Amino acid sequence: MTEPADAREVFPPTLREVMLRPQWIGVLLLCLVVAGVFAWLGQWQLGRAIDTDPPPPGATEVVRPLEDVAAPGEYLPEPLVGQRVSTEGFWLPGDFVIVHSRFNDDVEGYWVTGQLRIAGSEQKTSVAVALGWAPTLAAAQAAVDELDREASTPVKTPVEVTGRLISDEGPVPPPRDADPQTLTRMSPAALLGQWSDVEGLSVYRPYIASQEAPSPLEDISSPAPAAGSTVNWLNIFYAAEWAIFAGFAFYLWYRLARDAWEKEVEDLEPEISPESRG
Repeated sequence: MTEPADAREVFPPTLREVMLRPQWIGVLLLCLVVAGVFAWLGQWQLGRAIDTDPPPPGATEVVRPLEDVAAPGEYLPEPLVGQRVSTEGFWLPGDFVIVHSRFNDDVEGYWVTGQLRIAGSEQKTSVAVALGWAPTLAAAQAAVDELDREASTPVKTPVEVTGRLISDEGPVPPPRDADPQTLTRMSPAALLGQWSDVEGLSVYRPYIASQEAPSPLEDISSPAPAAGSTVNWLNIFYAAEWAIFAGFAFYLWYRLARDAWEKEVEDLEPEISPESRG
């Protein structure tokens, strides 16, 4: 004898059955693609995290031509920060600028900087140079006056400058109540605003800290850079983040499929017999 329709047992689908439905297989394939992209990004970050070809010890102490190390307008790569370089050029009179709050062996003082116009360059090119250190503002100003007089001579002889190539420190506002032109950071970008003859000028982003200061300035204390680690932990952290995102793509698929299954079971509850629930 056939049972009445309302007496038939209704069995809810299992979570596995829901996950194997075509629409959820399609969502899983989409998540696989997303996770694959995240995994590739993580591998790319790992490749950048470990320097497989670090510069040999003492490489920064070998004097190299400036044009072989950097190009005008380009940022200085991390392995080359502190590289000793040399170049030739002419000082531009009137462009010797004092930078405040510079320390020499823990003693605060001033740097005298200048615009060195590169000699023999096809395009008008300059590099900022920190020539030397002075303990007082008066001594720094006296050095500026003397350098201006020497640079203003009719016959100009190229000067050779050797020193460490250092990244731009970035401009900052002057201290409160100070002259608006006051500089407390060695920034070629900020110095450019005080230089003359800058139309069509190409400028190096890093600056040179000269190893020998003209009298009466003192040599700038610029020791060799410490050997850096070959592992970039920030990139490793990013790689771990991409791995977590890849795992989250699969969790999202599971969570969505489970929510759909729970909703389906909830909708079927009025039709489920007590025996099928147990």
